[in-house]
Amino acid sequence: MTTGHKTALSALVLIALAVLGAALFLMLSIPAAAQAGAAPGAAPADPEVLRWAFISAALAAGLSTLAAGYAVGMVGSAAVGALAEKPELLGRVLILVGLAEGIAIYGLIVAILILNRA
Repeated sequence: MTTGHKTALSALVLIALAVLGAALFLMLSIPAAAQAGAAPGAAPADPEVLRWAFISAALAAGLSTLAAGYAVGMVGSAAVGALAEKPELLGRVLILVGLAEGIAIYGLIVAILILNRA
Protein backbone atom coordinates (compact mmCIF):
# COMPACT_ATOMS: atom_id res chain seq x y z
CA MET A 1 0.00 0.00 0.00
CA THR A 2 1.33 3.42 -0.88
CA THR A 3 1.50 6.24 1.62
CA GLY A 4 -1.32 8.07 -0.18
CA HIS A 5 -3.62 5.10 0.24
CA LYS A 6 -2.67 4.73 3.91
CA THR A 7 -3.40 8.41 4.50
CA ALA A 8 -6.76 8.19 2.74
CA LEU A 9 -7.66 5.05 4.64
CA SER A 10 -6.77 6.58 8.00
CA ALA A 11 -8.78 9.70 7.15
CA LEU A 12 -11.80 7.55 6.27
CA VAL A 13 -11.45 5.64 9.53
CA LEU A 14 -11.32 8.89 11.52
CA ILE A 15 -14.39 10.22 9.72
CA ALA A 16 -16.27 6.97 10.30
CA LEU A 17 -15.42 7.11 14.00
CA ALA A 18 -16.63 10.71 14.17
CA VAL A 19 -19.94 9.76 12.52
CA LEU A 20 -20.40 6.83 14.89
CA GLY A 21 -19.62 9.06 17.86
CA ALA A 22 -22.19 11.60 16.72
CA ALA A 23 -24.79 8.86 16.24
CA LEU A 24 -24.11 7.48 19.73
CA PHE A 25 -24.37 10.96 21.23
CA LEU A 26 -27.71 11.49 19.51
CA MET A 27 -29.01 8.10 20.64
CA LEU A 28 -28.04 8.75 24.25
CA SER A 29 -29.62 12.21 24.25
CA ILE A 30 -33.00 11.01 22.94
CA PRO A 31 -34.84 10.76 26.29
CA ALA A 32 -33.86 14.30 27.25
CA ALA A 33 -34.83 15.64 23.82
CA ALA A 34 -38.16 13.81 23.89
CA GLN A 35 -39.10 15.29 27.26
CA ALA A 36 -37.73 18.80 26.77
CA GLY A 37 -38.99 19.26 23.20
CA ALA A 38 -42.60 18.32 23.88
CA ALA A 39 -45.05 21.12 23.23
CA PRO A 40 -47.74 21.76 25.86
CA GLY A 41 -50.82 19.71 25.05
CA ALA A 42 -49.07 17.65 22.36
CA ALA A 43 -48.77 13.89 22.46
CA PRO A 44 -45.34 12.77 23.64
CA ALA A 45 -43.04 11.58 20.88
CA ASP A 46 -42.19 7.89 20.78
CA PRO A 47 -38.53 7.51 21.82
CA GLU A 48 -38.07 4.56 19.45
CA VAL A 49 -39.22 6.65 16.49
CA LEU A 50 -36.91 9.47 17.53
CA ARG A 51 -34.03 7.05 17.92
CA TRP A 52 -34.41 5.76 14.35
CA ALA A 53 -34.91 9.29 13.04
CA PHE A 54 -31.67 10.45 14.65
CA ILE A 55 -29.79 7.38 13.41
CA SER A 56 -31.05 7.78 9.86
CA ALA A 57 -30.31 11.52 9.84
CA ALA A 58 -26.79 10.89 11.12
CA LEU A 59 -26.23 8.20 8.51
CA ALA A 60 -27.58 10.38 5.71
CA ALA A 61 -25.34 13.30 6.64
CA GLY A 62 -22.30 11.19 7.49
CA LEU A 63 -22.29 8.85 4.51
CA SER A 64 -22.98 11.65 2.04
CA THR A 65 -20.09 13.61 3.54
CA LEU A 66 -17.81 10.58 3.17
CA ALA A 67 -18.91 10.13 -0.44
CA ALA A 68 -18.44 13.82 -1.19
CA GLY A 69 -14.96 13.80 0.31
CA TYR A 70 -14.00 10.81 -1.79
CA ALA A 71 -15.52 12.33 -4.93
CA VAL A 72 -13.83 15.70 -4.42
CA GLY A 73 -10.51 13.92 -3.83
CA MET A 74 -10.79 11.94 -7.04
CA VAL A 75 -12.14 14.79 -9.16
CA GLY A 76 -9.77 17.32 -7.62
CA SER A 77 -6.66 15.26 -8.30
CA ALA A 78 -7.75 14.67 -11.90
CA ALA A 79 -8.56 18.37 -12.23
CA VAL A 80 -5.10 19.43 -11.09
CA GLY A 81 -3.57 17.09 -13.67
CA ALA A 82 -5.80 18.50 -16.41
CA LEU A 83 -5.03 22.09 -15.40
CA ALA A 84 -1.31 21.39 -15.53
CA GLU A 85 -1.67 20.52 -19.20
CA LYS A 86 -4.44 22.97 -20.21
CA PRO A 87 -4.93 25.98 -17.89
CA GLU A 88 -7.92 27.19 -19.93
CA LEU A 89 -10.04 24.36 -18.49
CA LEU A 90 -10.33 26.06 -15.08
CA GLY A 91 -14.03 26.94 -15.39
CA ARG A 92 -15.07 23.46 -16.44
CA VAL A 93 -13.00 21.84 -13.71
CA LEU A 94 -14.48 24.06 -11.00
CA ILE A 95 -17.97 23.02 -12.07
CA LEU A 96 -17.06 19.34 -11.78
CA VAL A 97 -15.58 19.80 -8.30
CA GLY A 98 -18.69 21.74 -7.27
CA LEU A 99 -20.94 18.92 -8.47
CA ALA A 100 -18.96 16.46 -6.39
CA GLU A 101 -19.32 18.72 -3.34
CA GLY A 102 -23.07 18.88 -3.92
CA ILE A 103 -23.37 15.30 -2.68
CA ALA A 104 -22.71 16.48 0.89
CA ILE A 105 -25.30 19.24 0.58
CA TYR A 106 -27.92 16.75 -0.63
CA GLY A 107 -27.20 14.51 2.35
CA LEU A 108 -27.55 17.44 4.73
CA ILE A 109 -30.89 18.38 3.18
CA VAL A 110 -32.14 14.80 3.54
CA ALA A 111 -31.03 14.74 7.19
CA ILE A 112 -32.89 17.98 7.88
CA LEU A 113 -36.03 16.61 6.19
CA ILE A 114 -35.84 13.44 8.26
CA LEU A 115 -35.50 15.41 11.51
CA ASN A 116 -38.43 17.68 10.54
CA ARG A 117 -40.65 14.63 10.07
CA ALA A 118 -39.70 13.28 13.50
